[in-house]
Amino acid sequence: MYFTQDQIDRANQTDLVSFLQSQGEQFTRAGQEYRWKRHDSLTLRENKWYRHSQSRGGNPIDFVMEFYGRSFTEAVQMLTGEQGAGKLEQTSPPSPAPDFRLPTRNNDNCTARNYLTAARRIDEDVTGFFFDSGDIYEEASHCNAVFVGRDLDGIPRYAHQRGTAERFCLDVKGSDKAFNFCYRGEGERLFVFEAPIDLLSFLCLFKRDWKRQSYLSLGGVGERALLRFLSDSPNIKTVYLCLDSDRAGSEACIRLNALIPDTYAVNRLVPLFKDWNEVLQRREEVTDGKYLREAVYGLRQPPQEETVEIIRMSDVDTQTVEWLWEPYIPFGKVTIVQGNPGEGKTTLALRLCAACTNRRPFPLMPEHEPFNVIYQTAEDGLGDTVKPRLMEADADLDRVLVIDEGKQGLSLSDERIEKAIRQTGARLIILDPIQAYVGEKTDMNKANEVRPIFRRLADVAERTGCAVVLIGHLNKAAGGQSAYRGLGSIDFRAAARSVLLIGRVKREPNVRVIIHDKSSLAPEGKPMAFCLDPETGFEWIGEYDITADELLSGAGGNTATKTEQAEKLILDLLADGKELASDEIEKAAAEAGISARTVRAAKRNLDGRITSRRIGASWYHALKK
Repeated sequence: MYFTQDQIDRANQTDLVSFLQSQGEQFTRAGQEYRWKRHDSLTLRENKWYRHSQSRGGNPIDFVMEFYGRSFTEAVQMLTGEQGAGKLEQTSPPSPAPDFRLPTRNNDNCTARNYLTAARRIDEDVTGFFFDSGDIYEEASHCNAVFVGRDLDGIPRYAHQRGTAERFCLDVKGSDKAFNFCYRGEGERLFVFEAPIDLLSFLCLFKRDWKRQSYLSLGGVGERALLRFLSDSPNIKTVYLCLDSDRAGSEACIRLNALIPDTYAVNRLVPLFKDWNEVLQRREEVTDGKYLREAVYGLRQPPQEETVEIIRMSDVDTQTVEWLWEPYIPFGKVTIVQGNPGEGKTTLALRLCAACTNRRPFPLMPEHEPFNVIYQTAEDGLGDTVKPRLMEADADLDRVLVIDEGKQGLSLSDERIEKAIRQTGARLIILDPIQAYVGEKTDMNKANEVRPIFRRLADVAERTGCAVVLIGHLNKAAGGQSAYRGLGSIDFRAAARSVLLIGRVKREPNVRVIIHDKSSLAPEGKPMAFCLDPETGFEWIGEYDITADELLSGAGGNTATKTEQAEKLILDLLADGKELASDEIEKAAAEAGISARTVRAAKRNLDGRITSRRIGASWYHALKK
């Protein structure tokens, strides 16, 4: 029985979780995957499975063959619930000889089973497989063991009898030796033996995943069965000649090697003793488990075309992005922070170092266990500038580290970066500014020079899981899109997974805004603002309404407009002598698309025109009379 390609394709599209649930199996959820309770190292997702303990997986047909012990055709039938509907497109063999008849079957197989397991010491699970398939059975008249060979349609074309009580072996009259006793797997390997007993013995010695490959008995050392099997099996790529370890076996291997088409690789496996059944009978003597006298690989290798290494997306492990500050700074990626000189880039960088070491996260940043960070600067002194500012931010100075550049300057492609990250366990490295670390011989404006440097740095981030933050200055061009304001090639920006822009708000000179100007891993985050007050120092403000281009152009963004709108709204709400609570005013503003922060700024601007008084836990406002 064989199946059409359409049936095979539908079998391989089967949802494995649904299929196994129908078989009464149990699972546990693991993210987007399921873990099979019967094999807890195996995970399932849609029509794919992966066994982590053995680092291999596959499709539904592979799964059923692997874990349910079914043949390829049985697996397709089990998955689709359909009978075979087609035949393999192979050269049609001649009809069976008219005088060929299988010997009459006995009522049971007890004598033949006992002969194979007791006299030949073949494992019961191996013999049981072939008794169940009907390829081995017991003949009625003399209780001989009968080994059946079939064509691709499953029609018996050959039978060999072996005596169970005396030394007797004979091919059944009319047998076609082109179709000898065999097992057809879907793998690329074919193992060839002189007799069925050798084949079965080999399976006992090398059981692991045996049903995937193919096995053939020649019924001697003739080539007919081998050449026919290869003609019928386009999946075979490598032939293993497993003939007896004697002169006849060696000579036959030489002859068969010459007859096998050049498209196949041919190897020889020589049993430790005379034949494979003798090895099986004496396996207790083989304490090291080496059942081969020798393995002669490469009797002949087919011509190899130069191939291109290909990665299948189905084999790529899906990974979840881990965030230092979501969605602004990811771990294991490169982030660029850029802005004009003196507008808060270094302040942000040092505050970030502090947040990673003192459990005082930025707004929206998850609280991490404190970890080491590396901060490299080419513009500020460590003792007179960097350390005092870190102390002001209450950073854990023992966790803020610097690569010593006293003997040799650092560059983005310097191997010391990865070594330092691994040596210290740092999860964040900051280089301030980019321009100082590109290397003396690198032209920042040439994409062909910038790309490989950034590729190497991105690879370091990927391998170590460290967040890499590069601080960069903007060029002096007035106006224009933010994407083209960074110094050097646009490839700087293209190579980064996240780009943050920092600028000063024209109407509020103490306010700095962080704008998420590019995000490849998540939706862009909202603009975030902080205050650098000469008296009170650093303070987070929160979300801020402005675009990157507005910030760079000095237009002031929507904030000015929104503030004016808020002022007008407050005056309108308090008209006619009304007195309203802050919550009521902010609610009305929110309905008009105005943030609470903008409302508070508007109230400060209206300080001379409105009064405020506290009643209980709330503040109330009214117009001055």
